[in-house]
Amino acid sequence: MTEKLLENKKNGMPVLLLGILALLLSLALMISGIIMSEEMRGVEVISTIMIVVGILGLMTAWIPLIGLKVLKPQEALVLTLFGKYIGTIKGEGFYAVNPFCSAVNPAANTKLNQSGDVNTIETAITGANGTATQITIPSNKISLKIMTLSNNRQKINDCLGNPVEIGIAVTWRIVDTAKAVFNVDNYKEFLSLQCDASLRNIVRLYPYDVAPGIDTTGDGLADDGSLRGSSEVVANRIKEEIQERVVEAGIEIIEARITYLAYATEIAAVMLQRQQASAIIDARKMIVDGAVGMVEMALERLSQNDTVKLDEERKAAMVSNLLVVLCGNKDAQPIVNSGSLY
Repeated sequence: MTEKLLENKKNGMPVLLLGILALLLSLALMISGIIMSEEMRGVEVISTIMIVVGILGLMTAWIPLIGLKVLKPQEALVLTLFGKYIGTIKGEGFYAVNPFCSAVNPAANTKLNQSGDVNTIETAITGANGTATQITIPSNKISLKIMTLSNNRQKINDCLGNPVEIGIAVTWRIVDTAKAVFNVDNYKEFLSLQCDASLRNIVRLYPYDVAPGIDTTGDGLADDGSLRGSSEVVANRIKEEIQERVVEAGIEIIEARITYLAYATEIAAVMLQRQQASAIIDARKMIVDGAVGMVEMALERLSQNDTVKLDEERKAAMVSNLLVVLCGNKDAQPIVNSGSLY
């Protein structure tokens, strides 16, 4: 199914004026026939014809007015005539179409966590007891605006089997109204389902954090891709995956962004301890490397200036004391030696 645009349909105002004029003329003709039949004798045939023509005019002149359609910017109507697709009207304007055409929008009643839907029409009806009842009339207009879909967060296992919770926001719009209406049953639900499926397919290829020996690109070589560190790459792959799935629905995916990423609740505390332990190990490693460098520099300076001559045993004791002072968690308590060094 390919979209077919209906051109030169912005003639709603002339049709409206002609319809109103036809109704007024029919009413005037009927009234004139009634007056003529009462006041003038011998013209019953003419007056009867005038009355019949006026009544027929009143019964039929309003039919073209049913085909009047008003569209705002970035709205469209998909029209069918007795079940056959005849075309789509787009863009703002006052249109006049075949009054027997009907607009089709199977997703008119579908509400998702998204922005940019065409608003429904709400009517308040007041009952005899004074209570007001709201009646919602779904609009068959299709929005061509850029909309953002934000589905519920999903719990997915990454490539290491760790459960993570992730959410995405997908920016999309309709580019082919015929495909959106006729190729799928409900294009909003179809898009929502394909977003969830694509998200699951891509997330399971990546670890939450960088892990050794993991191939996330499929080239057979290990890389440093991860959900936390490669969010842009992951989002682009999710976008491409969704686009491949919804092209038959006439939908264009503009952007996909990760809006939420965290370990699942059942392992969040354990993973936090793991991250803390990793950070402590990295910090200790840096402290030890710096302390060893400082000890080496101290021994080298003492030997160059011949300040103190130390044997191997004294050097080992000095190294031990310096490392304890430099690597300890608490401040060292100095002990002053007032006697001989030996």
